[in-house]
Amino acid sequence: MPVEAFFLPVTQGQRFCLFHPAKTSTLRGLVLYVHPFAEEMNKSRHMAAVQSRALAHAGYGVLQVDLMGCGDSCGDFGDARWKIWVDDVVQAALWLRGRGSSHGASPASAPLWLWGLRAGCLLGVQAAPRIDEPCNFLFWQPPMSGSTLLQQFLRLKLASDLLGGRQSGAMGGLRKALESGAAVEIAGYTLAPDLALGLQGARLAPPVASSVPRQVQWFEVSDLEPPCLHPLATDALMAWQQSGYRLERHAIAGPSFWQTSEICDIPGLIAATTAAFSPRAGT
Repeated sequence: MPVEAFFLPVTQGQRFCLFHPAKTSTLRGLVLYVHPFAEEMNKSRHMAAVQSRALAHAGYGVLQVDLMGCGDSCGDFGDARWKIWVDDVVQAALWLRGRGSSHGASPASAPLWLWGLRAGCLLGVQAAPRIDEPCNFLFWQPPMSGSTLLQQFLRLKLASDLLGGRQSGAMGGLRKALESGAAVEIAGYTLAPDLALGLQGARLAPPVASSVPRQVQWFEVSDLEPPCLHPLATDALMAWQQSGYRLERHAIAGPSFWQTSEICDIPGLIAATTAAFSPRAGT
C-alpha cells in the first residue's frame, strides 16, 4: 500500500499527515512520529522518512504529523502554542488507533508507540497521559528538559546579531521579553511567549506506567569513539526504570543530523531502531 497524505481535522484547523501502512500481513504495532523544534524539523525530515519506511516494512503503521504552524499544517509558527502541540499529538494518536482498530488491531495485538526526536520526546511524554491506552516510547536524542532546548534556540538570535555586526542583546533580555508577553524573532521564526514558556517547563518525566509493562527504546547519536550516552541521561534513565518501564539504551555513532548544514544519513541509527522493533523486543 502506498503512503497516504492527508489533512487531519483538529480543534484548531487541520494538520498535514503522512501515513505509512504496514507492509506485512500482520500489523505489529502503531508508531506516531513527533518532530523536533523549529528548523530541526526540516533538518531531520529525511531521517524521519527513512525510518518510517523501515518500520512500515517491519510491520508497523507509522503516522508522521506536522504540528500547528509547522510544515504544511495550517497556521504560522508564531501562532503555535505548546498546549496546542500537545493536543495535536493526542489527536494524531487517536486517529492512528482508530486506523488500527478498523483493521482489527487492538492495543494488545498492536501497541502504540510515541516516537519523538528532541523536543518531540517532551511532547510525547506530556501527551501520553491523555491517550486512553498505555504507550511505549521511542526516544531519539531525548533532552532531559525543554529549558536546554530553549536556551540553544535563543542563542541563535545572539549569534545572528554578532555575525550581522549588530550589538547582541543579552540572553536575559530575550527571556525577559518572552516573560513580559512579547514575541521574539529568531532565525526566521516568530517565537510566541506561550510556546517558549511551555517548552521551558517541559520535563522528560515518565508517565505512570500501567499494569502491563511498557517499553522505552532510548537512542542517542554520539561523535565519540566508542559512542556513548550523555552523562546527564543517567538520572533520567534510572527514573524511567524505577517507574516500571522496560528500558533499552543505545548509543549510535554519527553526527547531529538535526543540526548539520547538509542533510545526512545515519544507516546505523535506522538499522538499530528497526532491530529494536523486531519480534524479540515483544510488546
